[in-house]
Amino acid sequence: MGSVLPVIIVVVVALLAVLVLVGIYNRLVTLRNRYRNAFSQIDVQLKRRYDLIPNLVEVCKAYMAHERSTLEAVTQARNVAAAASAQAAAKPGDPAAMTALAGAEGALTGALGRLFAVIEAYPDLKANQNMLALQEELTSTENKIAFARQAYNDAVLAYNNQRETFPGVLVAPMFGFDEAKLFEIEQPGEREAPKVSFN
Repeated sequence: MGSVLPVIIVVVVALLAVLVLVGIYNRLVTLRNRYRNAFSQIDVQLKRRYDLIPNLVEVCKAYMAHERSTLEAVTQARNVAAAASAQAAAKPGDPAAMTALAGAEGALTGALGRLFAVIEAYPDLKANQNMLALQEELTSTENKIAFARQAYNDAVLAYNNQRETFPGVLVAPMFGFDEAKLFEIEQPGEREAPKVSFN
């Protein structure tokens, strides 16, 4: 009986260690799935934004014949951002993909800002009903992107905290739970949504 007790203690301790390991693993999986889902919400809004931009360019073309380079810059920035978004959607949280997306989104925001600055010189365009409708949809979409980005960043923070604190820091590397990157706009001037008011 005396030699059985140490074996029972070892078995109980091993079972507790396995249960803790399973619990941490399951928590990391849950948190990773949350941030991936949160990114999919960003992706939906970014696609909506990318779909609106060609309509905006088309409305502007009729009024802004002399501003072709501005319209082309917006179209190019939109295409680059859409490609970066597709790469980030394939690997949400991947540091390289998220950095590329943040840079592309910053460039697109800058190009849209320049476009809206040029639009100010065209009173007929500012009063156009299609332009006003696009303005409202873009503003709404920009707000939804901001909320979705905040939810994503909160989910990434929870995930990274779990994988970086004890005992998660021991478990995460064993099962390939890599660090996820926040979706942050890097340059201060790019942190603001483009101004789309025509009043």
